[in-house]
Amino acid sequence: MLWSTFFTVLLSVVTYYFLGCCCPIIYWILQVGFLVLLGLVVQFFRVPNRTCQGTATDIMCPADGKVVVIEETTESEYFKDRRIQVSIFMSPLNVHANYHPIKGLVKYVKYHPGLFLVAWHPKSSTDNERSTLVVEHESGKEVLFRQVAGAVARRICYYPTVGQYVEVGQEFGFIKFGSRIDLFLPIGTKIDVAIGDVVKAKLTRIGEIN
Repeated sequence: MLWSTFFTVLLSVVTYYFLGCCCPIIYWILQVGFLVLLGLVVQFFRVPNRTCQGTATDIMCPADGKVVVIEETTESEYFKDRRIQVSIFMSPLNVHANYHPIKGLVKYVKYHPGLFLVAWHPKSSTDNERSTLVVEHESGKEVLFRQVAGAVARRICYYPTVGQYVEVGQEFGFIKFGSRIDLFLPIGTKIDVAIGDVVKAKLTRIGEIN
């Protein structure tokens, strides 16, 4: 954010030096363009101040976006069995901070380099750059959640380490530009969202650990 502001100011000074007097119309057009770009960067990296609405047994939404997948599938990296997958697509206009969907003990953290297919591509969950985290709830149930880079995203950030205890709604990472989050929940989990729903991190309940 600070670097973006610095470069915006620098570009404004440079364009004023070369165009401010001789081509004022072009100068002001460029200034408006610089401000629009800065505004988009500020919007993208915003982290809203929200209070998590989840209880101890709730599975809360880890990201802002739209629910694009709800299906039973085989999770092949960690569980190697059948799970319910819930995927949330984040457009470049969404908040891209990510939050823990449940509280518990971090059991698994792994980063995978990969491709940059569009985030809604069926193979993006297994072929794109991604990070996988698993948290064990106090009930013994485990939830896997995966940050998946998109066609624009070029950097995934995540903070937890194995053995760390985390709270529901606690920030765990950030994906820089369009992307998605996949949740893998135990079979039998009651899902409270539907495909096409617009969801909010820390506010929308995905389901409940039972």
